[in-house]
Amino acid sequence: MKNEIILITGASGCVGQYIANWLIENSTSELFLWVRDPKKITSINLENPRIRILVGDLRESNKFKKEISEVNRVIHTATAWGDPKRAKEVNIDAVKNLLNLLNPSNIKQIIYFSTASVLDRNLNLLPEAFTYGTEYIQTKAQCLRELESHELATKIIAVFPTLVFGGRLDGKSKFPTSYLTEGLRDALRWIWLARWIKLSSRFHFIHAADIAFICGHLATSDFEPVQPFSATKIKKLVLGQPYTSIDVVIQTLLIWKGMRRVPQIPVLTWLIELLTILLPIQMTNWDRFSLRQKHFIHEPVTSPETFGGISHAKTLSQVLHNSGLTKH
Repeated sequence: MKNEIILITGASGCVGQYIANWLIENSTSELFLWVRDPKKITSINLENPRIRILVGDLRESNKFKKEISEVNRVIHTATAWGDPKRAKEVNIDAVKNLLNLLNPSNIKQIIYFSTASVLDRNLNLLPEAFTYGTEYIQTKAQCLRELESHELATKIIAVFPTLVFGGRLDGKSKFPTSYLTEGLRDALRWIWLARWIKLSSRFHFIHAADIAFICGHLATSDFEPVQPFSATKIKKLVLGQPYTSIDVVIQTLLIWKGMRRVPQIPVLTWLIELLTILLPIQMTNWDRFSLRQKHFIHEPVTSPETFGGISHAKTLSQVLHNSGLTKH
């Protein structure tokens, strides 16, 4: 029996490399890795006969018509932000072009990466994502809306990562470091000030290794997400651990740093908004909405435990331990 072919876009990124590495180690699938710069792939031996590298921009899908028509599954992690024109071209137009080049008789599954920021607590699209969102948020929301009526919608599993950790700060990981993990040094640097602040905002996080486990399981098993309350054809999975809070983050960092707790001062939303007016602090409309939203939590969330697995980093303490962050 011929091995399946899995196309991974954005395969040189943090999440893309964790997924590709998991599939190499835990499946027999052939991998088409679509990247702009193969030199950025640090975690995989590119000489592996199961790997084929497609070098090009996501907007150049016609360049790979033949290869795309051969694939059985797609894991689409590539994305763009910053420039509104490029965000639309990559996050909406290129996604639709890619889907149009798939062979309906070959394609079994499309795992489409979005962001949990565009969803409300019950996994419905947030209207505010269209009204206040940055170019990244707006294009991700718009693409999801358009995919819901696509002819391949029943084969799409949309995954929505929460805050993503990955890689290490000490250079001891073969994987790239995520933006959030990169920010841990600054968080630790300012913990002496943050320990006086009380913020109850709640959120989810997930490690890229756990995202890889979930996507790998979806791509190599017959698991079908059950969503009895969903009115759309697309299946939705928010990827994250049970929610935590900024207060817990602060206390975890204090323990890591070996600093004692102090009496905390509650910080009110109106006070923060006033400070942004009085001080030279730039905030987007999405920043202001997020500030008022306060809690970014979802039900249900999906982790490796959903599939009977064990998370690589289920707690913030495990995240710090796996990050290579200096303890004291």
